[in-house]
Amino acid sequence: MLVTRHRGTVEWARRHGLVVDRVIDHLESTATLQAGDVVLGNLPVPIVAELTARGVLYVHLDLRLRRSQRGQELDADELVIDPRVFEATERTDLDVHRLIDSGGTKGAP
Repeated sequence: MLVTRHRGTVEWARRHGLVVDRVIDHLESTATLQAGDVVLGNLPVPIVAELTARGVLYVHLDLRLRRSQRGQELDADELVIDPRVFEATERTDLDVHRLIDSGGTKGAP
């Protein structure tokens, strides 16, 4: 499944030989997805966490846009997309406030 509202991204996927069974412009719910499904898109972290918790492989389409390209409909020739696979794991054992106060997560467990 490809989650995008941009025709240029759909064309980019086709040109790069990505097999996409369906294209949706918005992921309303993760409830119908299951382990082994693959979702491509540019989704918010909480949704990515839901997907990976369900065993769904999430491929993040990292758009490398110049400032002048933002907010515009781009065609496949104008898109520079770096597909990356992320595995999100929820951590409840970290003290977020301590990490922020100390200047980051360097050296965090």
